[in-house]
Amino acid sequence: MHSDTFHPTTARRLALRRATGTDLPGVLALLAETAGWLNRRGVRQWPAGGFPAERIAPLIEEGTMYLLDGEEGPAATLALDGHADPEFWAAEDGPESALYVHKLSVARAHSGRGLGEALLDWAGLRVLATGRRWLRLDCSKDNARLQDYYRGQRFAHLRTVDLPHRASGALFQRAGGLRGGAAGAALPFVDLRGSSVRQHV
Repeated sequence: MHSDTFHPTTARRLALRRATGTDLPGVLALLAETAGWLNRRGVRQWPAGGFPAERIAPLIEEGTMYLLDGEEGPAATLALDGHADPEFWAAEDGPESALYVHKLSVARAHSGRGLGEALLDWAGLRVLATGRRWLRLDCSKDNARLQDYYRGQRFAHLRTVDLPHRASGALFQRAGGLRGGAAGAALPFVDLRGSSVRQHV
């Protein structure tokens, strides 16, 4: 399997790859760390104790969960797929025109190093590589700071779907490709299917 590699604002090159079954404990631990951090700040985006294995294992089995390897476990992870949550995305949104980011998480030890931004840019390139138009996500409807983060990554807030049984519901999208206009060094990417892409972020 080819791996996607890039050099974000860290001194060490990190490798982006598809997660495998043996990565499940590390991915669960990273998601639990992030969930706990969010909940301590009053954000109920994710369950306080993290996700059960049965929620994450299928993403790994489907090949849609990716991770960045750190020195002591995953440095960051995200799932990227064509699954549009039917409670949020309607037929008029053209659900098939987008890829959707889920479970984006950066280990606290790696926060502030540009990993989330780099993963979103990689996801934007995957949108174009698959012939789609949009990169989309949903996030906590009550977390203004997180919503501002995504706005800062050139996502536009489309609407908020307020369902009583869902903590999430703020819907965002941006065009495929890079976030545009951002300064930075050239970051090499190698598509998992083998085609090379080199862009600037």
